[in-house]
Amino acid sequence: MRIRTLVSGASSMCPVNSHSQGGRILDTTHLFALFALLVGCALPLAAAARPEFEGPRLDVDITQAEIEARTHTLNTLRSAGRRVFSTPFNKADGHGDGPMDPSDPTALGGRPTLQDNGTFLRFNGLDSQTCLECHSILSNRTIPATFGVGGAGSASANAFPGVVAPDIADAENNGFAAISGRIINPPILFGAGGIELVGKEMTTDLQDLLDHALDHPNVVISLDAKGVNFGTLVCDEAGACDMSNVQGIEEDLVVRPFGRKGEFISTRQFDQGALLFHLGMQPVEIVELLGRGPDPDGDGVENEITVGQLSLLSIFITTLERPIQLKPNGQARNGERLFDQIGCADCHVPMLTTQSRSLGLAFPEIDHDPSANVYYSMNLSKRPTGFDRSGPGLRVPMFADLKRHDMGESLAESTGSDLASMFTTARLWGVADSAPYLHDGRALTISAAILLHGGEAEASAAAFDNLSDTDIEAVLAFLNTLRNPSKVGRDLD
Repeated sequence: MRIRTLVSGASSMCPVNSHSQGGRILDTTHLFALFALLVGCALPLAAAARPEFEGPRLDVDITQAEIEARTHTLNTLRSAGRRVFSTPFNKADGHGDGPMDPSDPTALGGRPTLQDNGTFLRFNGLDSQTCLECHSILSNRTIPATFGVGGAGSASANAFPGVVAPDIADAENNGFAAISGRIINPPILFGAGGIELVGKEMTTDLQDLLDHALDHPNVVISLDAKGVNFGTLVCDEAGACDMSNVQGIEEDLVVRPFGRKGEFISTRQFDQGALLFHLGMQPVEIVELLGRGPDPDGDGVENEITVGQLSLLSIFITTLERPIQLKPNGQARNGERLFDQIGCADCHVPMLTTQSRSLGLAFPEIDHDPSANVYYSMNLSKRPTGFDRSGPGLRVPMFADLKRHDMGESLAESTGSDLASMFTTARLWGVADSAPYLHDGRALTISAAILLHGGEAEASAAAFDNLSDTDIEAVLAFLNTLRNPSKVGRDLD
């Protein structure tokens, strides 16, 4: 096994993707790290609560073995995944945490509830009953809004991870309501399969470049994947690699396209944390790592989300329809030219192309090796995803580069992290339908979102602001051609 010693570079957001020991990056699953980070390892066990009279709502019993054996059609799996996504969980399903853990009341599994209501907390999670609550707006462009499974969320659906001390009354005399933590507006999920495929292929390319650097000591290697540059690295004869010039990605060179900070390689990884944080629903694949029984939060419900149910959820989300672009008129075509001219397309890359048409879903996942443990594959050029083909691969017009960028102090979160002002480039496909904008939904219009760009994007925002009114209207006309799919789930209705 090769030794890969990281000697310098940007600090990590959290040590959840690899662990360095003895100069070697140990290959560990994201499951253990996510569990240790979010669930905690010292939750109190309590007597089982009395079950709900109505019983559990989740009635999906397709197993992981059946999925791997392809016992069911893709549409059957997608329909079951939509039920997992849309089921309003109750206490009999395992919704919520168990008894509050006085030693660590902010850790998932032992959180308190507001006014001792026993169900919801809102700050720091326990804020939903179903995934659909936060991902349900197909278009905010229509009046009234058009609803669709997998859409965006309004500002009222914002999540508040890590928020423990909101100063609503401004007791500190800041002139605003200060908080510690983050505010996250739910994005659209459409096209997630194409995003995941691009991210996994980029990771493979970057891992190959790392191997090349190890094979060619003292040679500076440019980290380019699908036309996106992530900086450079150089390794010495002993296998120690200088990562100080790696940009917009963790030092393990794994592309994580999901999460505002670039935290998750796949929808599965995202869902593991989302189920725990928002709903208090514990995936078996995480709980088993604790080794303290099937009900570590002590809420009286065992095996709350099975491996098969999480796989169904992944299959459904990654096969959601992709966003579309309306045929642009002359004004919109001019706006597209200006969009590129003022530098917006440098980060909001219009098109990324894959080498394959098939997305492989894996369990358990190994972050740096997307090809490991694949249990199910889907051709994303076929319906319902319907990505356009490009040679042996696909065209994925997400208008993003899957890279983190500094967006300036005015957009920085109050987390105290080195990544407070860093965000992965927002995907602009579907932007005409998915207001509000920016990571916390503070911008109610597209133009307001552009003008709030700072940091690395400040020059482009200023260039937009300096355009003539006619040219600004042209840029907005172009962006308004980027729409969500007009209908979703037609094959499942």
